[in-house]
Amino acid sequence: MSHPQTTANTPEVTRPENCEPRRSGAGEVRALRAGIIGCGAIAANHASAYRDLPGVEIIGCFDIDDQRARAFAAEHDIPRAVTTLPALFDLDLDIVSVCTPHPTHEEVVVTAADHGVHVLCEKPIAIDVASAERMVRSCRDAGVTLGCVFQRRLWPAAQRIRTAIEDGTLGDPILARIEVLLHRDSSYYTATPWRGKWASDGGGVLMTQAIHYVDLLQWYLGDVEWVMTAADTFTHGDIIEVEDTLAATLRLSSGAIAQFTASTALTPGLGQRIAITGSTGATVSLFEYPEGAEAINDVWAVPADRSFDYPETILDDRALSEINGSLMPFHAAQIADFVDSVHAGRAPVVTGEDALRSLGTMSALYRSMRSGRPERPDEYASVNAARDDSADSETPGKETVR
Repeated sequence: MSHPQTTANTPEVTRPENCEPRRSGAGEVRALRAGIIGCGAIAANHASAYRDLPGVEIIGCFDIDDQRARAFAAEHDIPRAVTTLPALFDLDLDIVSVCTPHPTHEEVVVTAADHGVHVLCEKPIAIDVASAERMVRSCRDAGVTLGCVFQRRLWPAAQRIRTAIEDGTLGDPILARIEVLLHRDSSYYTATPWRGKWASDGGGVLMTQAIHYVDLLQWYLGDVEWVMTAADTFTHGDIIEVEDTLAATLRLSSGAIAQFTASTALTPGLGQRIAITGSTGATVSLFEYPEGAEAINDVWAVPADRSFDYPETILDDRALSEINGSLMPFHAAQIADFVDSVHAGRAPVVTGEDALRSLGTMSALYRSMRSGRPERPDEYASVNAARDDSADSETPGKETVR
């Protein structure tokens, strides 16, 4: 079995003239002018990260809800709050964070690229592979940097596993086991109208929660060859269209096999884990518990270095605000990396292409859920094709955020 190629390429970004570092009259590189697009819950992590970074100024924020935009600007000391994208891009921005609902990402990212503005987009990059491909292509053609938020890659414990794969400690990875065992009550879906719908959320537990572990799987083991999925909705079927429980088998291009289980039907949730076994027989694991907490290597079973660390008690579920708050330091670390990548002209730790690869795998998982047979990621059908044809959900369309 060949060892999967896991070392990220870091190509230089070729910028048009309007994307060169801005300089003051004294010739010094001036502070990057940042904007935040979408003022929902996760936007606070971006605002806090930019505020704490030297060499970055938050110039404006955007939301289609004027009251929410103004309240967010006041809370985070942002000079301008606007309700149209043209008004935001008139502020001479260098960089934006995209924190809007999933289907709106393409319009926002392409508009930013057209203005020569670098983009850090919240996950998922899109709910449709073709849309994500257009986003990646637009940024590449404009010479701007596109990154996507998968902040769990920045955990020291996650980095430790990556190193153990790259330095040969595990040998060739042969088996991965992923568990995403979470809780979501009805208020999670009813609080935000776009959640739980195929047209606006793009999927359920896979698209919104387990996507982080799809990213980690491919970061560790490389490309996916085929997938086979079974899924259902066991709770909240009266208020959501999408799956809340999924089980899948994945064959990696390297020959490795992965088992993937995800659900938001647990009470309480039991955390998230990815475990990798290599050809040496060694096994290492990353465990996130409770949800949003910094993960640990709960299992580290390699020659001359063995440890086992497992919680002694079952914990209560956390509020979404607490989950987001716990992840803030790693949001900040990824945003700092992105800002540095813009200055240095290098690829960020998670590129638009990385996010496209994860979305391609999820597209295949959803198509297999519908077809009942193995599917390949490289077929690149819309993830919305996973909808039951008999469902009454609206036909997905391109949402506008003007």
